[in-house]
Amino acid sequence: MKRNIDNKARMEKWNYTSKEEAGFHEVIIPGEADCTAIHIYRLNLNAGETYRLESHGLEMNAVLIKGKAEIDDNNSLKYTMDRYDSFYIPGNSEVIVTATMNSVFYIAGARYEGIGEATFRKFDLSLPLGDVHQIHGSGVSAREVMFTLPPHTPASSLICGLTWSGEGAWTSWPPHQHENDLEEAYCYFDMDAPKFGLHLSYLKSGEAENIVAHTVQSGSMVLAPCGYHPTVASPGTKNAYFWALAAFKPSSRSYDLAIIDPVYSGT
Repeated sequence: MKRNIDNKARMEKWNYTSKEEAGFHEVIIPGEADCTAIHIYRLNLNAGETYRLESHGLEMNAVLIKGKAEIDDNNSLKYTMDRYDSFYIPGNSEVIVTATMNSVFYIAGARYEGIGEATFRKFDLSLPLGDVHQIHGSGVSAREVMFTLPPHTPASSLICGLTWSGEGAWTSWPPHQHENDLEEAYCYFDMDAPKFGLHLSYLKSGEAENIVAHTVQSGSMVLAPCGYHPTVASPGTKNAYFWALAAFKPSSRSYDLAIIDPVYSGT
């Protein structure tokens, strides 16, 4: 019993509320959070403000969650960004971000291992289903996925994307884990109160009695360093989140390493 209590206490710490104040904010950082590979940041800029985003030893994938902005790295990245557009920068890089409207960026980071070049991705839901635009699951667990950093785009550790559930529906079902190869974080948006969802965490197959339910709304960011992590939206709500996977090594940078909880494999 003590072990279950300890596990629940551990999982309860995985839910973070990101800051809404202007500026660059660390949210999930190895050494401070229960993770070793994944970094999550939030950048809030008022219209007219500029920020110099420096990656240092990390690669970064940034997505514009709200607003409009311009980016310029004095090289290959010079774009006007609309909502859900994204960019990737490798290690030891910098890019100047200028908000032309009040803007919110969610940013994932992971250790740069020399693989990856600066890229920009325009959000386009009209893309045919394929490498970037996908539908996962079916019925009550169907969800739409748009990659911001897909597996076929060179990078060292990160795979990232955006997911939307159906109203009152599930995502990441059946539950899966990938704890031997990757860490993950879900960063929620477009779910202002009274809308909410539940992000569930549990460590062992079939352990429904030991689930920790994290209430999530816009700005919630939930870590998944291990175990299973399905989500469900409240009625009238679509769970919407930026998710980031960080591989422990470049050879584990794969979208196909998820292990389904065998108890629910047929659901």
